[in-house]
Amino acid sequence: MTPDAEFGYELLVCRYAELAWHPSEGPRPAIVSRQLGTKERRWDTLVIEVDPEAFAVRRAFGDRPIDSDLLHVVRHAPAEWAWYRDALPDPGYPWRYVRQAVHRAAGRDLIEKRRDGNRIEIRRVRPYPDWVERIVAVENKPDLDRSAADRLADQLEHDVTTALADEAWLATETTGERVEPALLREMPVKAGILATDFSAGVGSDAADVAWHPSDLSPAGPGDDGEASRRDAETETLRLEIAERAYGKGWRSFHDTMRPDCRHFELRRDGRALVPHCAAKDKTPTARECSGSCGEFSPEPPQWRTKGWPIEGGPGKGVERLLARRRERERDAVAGAERRDTE
Repeated sequence: MTPDAEFGYELLVCRYAELAWHPSEGPRPAIVSRQLGTKERRWDTLVIEVDPEAFAVRRAFGDRPIDSDLLHVVRHAPAEWAWYRDALPDPGYPWRYVRQAVHRAAGRDLIEKRRDGNRIEIRRVRPYPDWVERIVAVENKPDLDRSAADRLADQLEHDVTTALADEAWLATETTGERVEPALLREMPVKAGILATDFSAGVGSDAADVAWHPSDLSPAGPGDDGEASRRDAETETLRLEIAERAYGKGWRSFHDTMRPDCRHFELRRDGRALVPHCAAKDKTPTARECSGSCGEFSPEPPQWRTKGWPIEGGPGKGVERLLARRRERERDAVAGAERRDTE
């Protein structure tokens, strides 16, 4: 059944998107993340549709996200050795910060560097690929009442107007109830509506499209007859968001919760694993699952020191399990065989 908290619903939507994206146009390779955005807007769920071959090349750069400063270096690193200030475009800020980014990039083996006298020269390890095809933003609201509809309408209208994402969706729960059509009509006409039913758990058939979204990308012809494109600054921002989504994923909820509490569990909900508090018998939010919780009971030291050198107790096991599943999904998107179990 759907967890009571909106946080739990968000996790189920993320897992559904991982299993069944695109809901109206058939399977598309994609990675899924949550709670990401810009200074102006934070999205519940982000779906990054990718080119599988290019994504496999991106995987070769490692599992960690490449931040904006590193992207400036990695994307423009030359094929042959060159002084970094000749090789890279003017960043618009002091070059000393670029030099720091060069050292960080080399420390992560994203580029190669060497000294030629007083100059630092760089060259690429491999070209950085154009791996992001589309970005889809999803707002999650299991219980859509009047106040929620008004608020979400404003948020989705912002997404439609800015067109930073290629599609905007509202996901809402319809189990046992019919969503009031008047509330759905409050939503921007260009935003899609996904009606979910997780009463039997998460599966690829756990949602239906109640309204199809419009394509928000500037795909129409410009004055010169060529297809319109976003400006370079917006494209760079989109890539930065995609990199953060790649590094974080949606299973990173353990980073803001306490899996080291003896009451913390992972429970299956269809083809999803979601956190569960055995003490409160519910899916907790990140705010509830903290060291200040009255039921918090840390794992005893003898649990945490198991294994050699020290592998930790059940909490560390939860983190490793979620990390393995994230890696499995990344491999599947890059072309490896997708497994049918969660």
